[in-house]
Amino acid sequence: MNDSKRPLDGQTVLVTGGSGGIGAAIVQQLAAEGARPLIHYSRDAQGAQQVLQRIGGNGWIVQADLCEDSGPEQLWRAALELSGGRIHGLINNAGIRSEIPLDVPSAEWRAAWRREFQVNFFAAADLCREAVAHFRSYGGGRIINMASRAAQRGYAVDALPYGASKAALINLTKSLARSVAGEGVVAVAIAPGWVRTDMAEQFIAEHGEAAAVSDIPLGRMASAAEIAELVAFTLRPSQASLNGATLDVNGGSYIR
Repeated sequence: MNDSKRPLDGQTVLVTGGSGGIGAAIVQQLAAEGARPLIHYSRDAQGAQQVLQRIGGNGWIVQADLCEDSGPEQLWRAALELSGGRIHGLINNAGIRSEIPLDVPSAEWRAAWRREFQVNFFAAADLCREAVAHFRSYGGGRIINMASRAAQRGYAVDALPYGASKAALINLTKSLARSVAGEGVVAVAIAPGWVRTDMAEQFIAEHGEAAAVSDIPLGRMASAAEIAELVAFTLRPSQASLNGATLDVNGGSYIR
């Protein structure tokens, strides 16, 4: 039985977007609980290296551009090679959010939707496909998809692609949970509200913190560490019955 303080001993987990923000916090929490993380980055090589140093080098760095159609498959293959051919968990954390008003030219509108869906949904779906095939061969594994409160309650008119892409990610998670759990593949979605990251700080700089927390009964944003603790918990072997769940982490700003 695993040590209660290191319940993820022996697990290798791929974390997309692991070089900063929530992803970096996830990597550090996983390492603290005994896992060896594969730290994916797209452009921030220095950030990924710093995260690896913070976990004592007990993991790997892997680069891939998820904006490219071939990026997810290249990432999975590189991650498998680095890890010696076995991955136990996939955390689809990488995501982008852009503002695109309704009245922009059509070509710009379509490009924004395609770019955001590529990173937030299509890349995640491709990685889920790779992971399921791998997990089937090894008796199971975990998929954790980082969704959003925006997927649950809708989103601002100037950022429609974000909420829509995250809603698709939740549906993908539910469909996987219903389809492949019998083969040992557990799928869970986590849906944060505002989390204190660079994205939140940009919003605060423009609109003020009061605007960001005005509809959060708790009165504050979540920390990246809170999200990371929950991600690590969902990976525990004892938590298989979370299969199909969407876990809301929003301070009470959206309650189902």
